Amino acid sequence: MARRNFLRIAAAAPLVAAAVNQASAQQTAPATGSAPLSGRRKLGALEVSGLGLGVQNMHRTYQTTVPHRPEMLNIIRAAFDRGVSFFDTAEAYGPHECECILGEAIEPFRDQVVITSKFGWNIDLETGERRPGLNSRPEHIKLAVEGSLKRLRTDRIDLLYQHRVDPQVPIEDVAGAIKDLMGQGKILHWGLSEMGLNTLRRAHTALPVTAVQSEYSMLWRGPEQEVLPLCEELGIGFVPWSPLGVGFLTGAIDARTRFAEGDIRGVEGRFMPENLPHNLALVALVRHWAERKQATAAQIALAWLMSQKPWIVPIPGTTQMAHLLDNVGADAVRFSPDEIAELNAAVRAIQIHGARLPDAVLAYSGVEAPES
Repeated sequence: MARRNFLRIAAAAPLVAAAVNQASAQQTAPATGSAPLSGRRKLGALEVSGLGLGVQNMHRTYQTTVPHRPEMLNIIRAAFDRGVSFFDTAEAYGPHECECILGEAIEPFRDQVVITSKFGWNIDLETGERRPGLNSRPEHIKLAVEGSLKRLRTDRIDLLYQHRVDPQVPIEDVAGAIKDLMGQGKILHWGLSEMGLNTLRRAHTALPVTAVQSEYSMLWRGPEQEVLPLCEELGIGFVPWSPLGVGFLTGAIDARTRFAEGDIRGVEGRFMPENLPHNLALVALVRHWAERKQATAAQIALAWLMSQKPWIVPIPGTTQMAHLLDNVGADAVRFSPDEIAELNAAVRAIQIHGARLPDAVLAYSGVEAPES
């Protein structure tokens, strides 16, 4: 890959990896007859549906095709009809466009759902031009939120995340800006994404944090080491992005898969040709459990996440109605204590080969904010 293309993909990856479309062909039968979501979960003091919907790739797919906008509105509304009341987007998705899509879709039932958005990338407030680096200066945050409110067609954002930690801005200054917005009723809760552990502690001390968002799935279990224990200690909810392993856990990727230009998975170590055959052992495990539980692979992957902690709420994203209905069916999958212990042990026994993201992208994760 030419260096220019690599840098372009690496710069954009944190913006697009969060809720990747569940690959072009989710290799499972759609659960069109699945029951609506019934369970509710708590992220800190915020109550949401047990499964959310990530509204990220609805402006374009990884293959850079543009989904049919009316169908994206239908998918969001169908999710609501099936009991999903937790919708996740960000200023950076598009940029701006996915907030517009979500705002239009939920306008008829805005007061019945919880919506999240994110700030923090250096995005022109008017044009949406994505500029280098990050920007969490308090004055910029406040202006970014005004733009998000307009695009979302609402007077408040239920949960607002800092998308990535700005290494130039103390987290206490960020918390101060959020507190001001809360005082105006424009923000109800706040959270952080892929932050350093000390930054999370400091943020929570400055202004109680409701939720943390990070990648987490059977394919990437990094949060289990330190992030989840800290969330449990502080009473903070956890929202996994890429809960289906960017499509991998659904069976949509095999040893022969190669990715189109612009697809971040093409430069992720875990999907390199030399690593895929080994890592497919995890897919075989998920398929085994899908047969055992009479479910689909996607449902097993999502149900596994929800079984880890009662305050974990996955947000799978999709641009296909069949995949949405399939995902909602995960709510009906139950593991006994012995089953989840057995499955956890089997997942832990499979060591994934290759890094989850290129180094240029990973550099944005685990960052600690400067001291005040």
